[in-house]
Amino acid sequence: MTSYVLTVSCKSTRGIVAAISGYLAEKGCNIVDSSQFDDLDTGKFFMRVSFISEAGATGDQIVEGFKPIGDKFDMTYEFHDATKRMKVLLMVSRFGHCLNDLLYRWKIGALPIDIVGVVSNHFDYQKVVVNHDIPFHHIPVTKANKPQAEARIMEVAEQSGTELIVLARYMQILSDNMCQKMSGKIINIHHSFLPSFKGANPYKQAYERGVKLIGATAHYVTADLDEGPIIEQDIARITHAQSAEDYVSIGRDVESQVLARAIHAHIHHRTFINGNRTVVFPASPGSYASERMG
Repeated sequence: MTSYVLTVSCKSTRGIVAAISGYLAEKGCNIVDSSQFDDLDTGKFFMRVSFISEAGATGDQIVEGFKPIGDKFDMTYEFHDATKRMKVLLMVSRFGHCLNDLLYRWKIGALPIDIVGVVSNHFDYQKVVVNHDIPFHHIPVTKANKPQAEARIMEVAEQSGTELIVLARYMQILSDNMCQKMSGKIINIHHSFLPSFKGANPYKQAYERGVKLIGATAHYVTADLDEGPIIEQDIARITHAQSAEDYVSIGRDVESQVLARAIHAHIHHRTFINGNRTVVFPASPGSYASERMG
């Protein structure tokens, strides 16, 4: 039996769920998990269905037979093989907490992805990456060579079959062209002190202002800097007794966890871009273990 995930978005109208569930039953498929959402503000409908083919229908047969339904409801839809690991390219500069966290989760099977390489504009984490038998690509970036450097990054992505780029504290601004070319396929992580505390040492700035909450935001990258559709966020409470160094340490932990959860949701096709926002379906009870192992 093969497991699949169907993702659907279209204009909300009567009969969509019945058409999908009826079709899958007709093809001898068993639905094991289903989530749906009607956005009353935009009139859009989103659905994610996880199912198993129990009667021998192949993936190609299921996809081909679904076309009339997709056409009838003018759907944007995709069928995904749930056992196939997504190819992910990581990018990092000089803060390695997110990179190290992702490498560990990948190594123990908690994040079922295929890391096709790590790109960095510095050599700080070359040894760590190579020791994991992962290709390391040093691509320095300056004002003078930025277009060439970005072209090289895209070359690495294309040659490796990259399906998702993760900016694991990569401290370079991507061009509008790259953001558009990889729309919905680049995830970034940053602290949630914006716009109050910009620039260098945001945690120190927050400490000096007596901030009581530290947060992190993972979002899809767009041409608008740090303003892409948000996938995941979290916070940690701070007291007056904690130092500026504590702020940084706690912030790193929150950033690492938020980024990992955002990637987990994306690779399991639980995220939908909905204008400037996202629809993110949670992992259902009992399904996380199977998702975790890919």
